[in-house]
Amino acid sequence: QVQLVESGGGLVQAGASLRLSCAASGRTDSPYAMAWFRQAPGKEREFVAAISWSGGTTNYADSVKGRFTISRSNAKNTQYLQMNSLKPDDTAVYYCAAAYGRVRRPQTQTWDYWGQGTQVTVSS
Repeated sequence: QVQLVESGGGLVQAGASLRLSCAASGRTDSPYAMAWFRQAPGKEREFVAAISWSGGTTNYADSVKGRFTISRSNAKNTQYLQMNSLKPDDTAVYYCAAAYGRVRRPQTQTWDYWGQGTQVTVSS
């Protein structure tokens, strides 16, 4: 199994940047894909971005393309989400997810392991 811990959330103004981190521990010797999801109050959890083990494949939700960048360091067992040009609509709890093998589909039920989430609040 993989355990995930997110960090880096906070309160920022619109237009600012934040970088989220997700540290993995446990059975990290087998290749695993990673992803970010987010959940705003009163809304369902939605896909944000995903990255393959090698980093060669990345997928993004249309709402964040061109503003967010997902990356990872396998040496550090950590993935990152660089968020630029933040908008109030980006306000949500951001969750890290992982699954062994290939990148999964952008639905929550296809990912196996989850962190506890980190709050991102963007003020207007």
